[in-house]
Amino acid sequence: MARQRKRFIAGATCPKCQSVDTLMLYIQNNVETVECVSCGHQRTQADDKVQSKTRASESVIGVFKPD
Repeated sequence: MARQRKRFIAGATCPKCQSVDTLMLYIQNNVETVECVSCGHQRTQADDKVQSKTRASESVIGVFKPD
């Protein structure tokens, strides 16, 4: 198993806890993940090839509207 490289993002502020310099970036299974080491908040973003394939094959069956 290859060792995963994690990098800190200098000067970045966590959107959840507002801590500065606590965000790290890493890529796992071609998905870019940003994680706060202070509060654990995560944001993920797949690469363009994955997103284009996912969006093209999706279909909406219906929209739920509660009364």
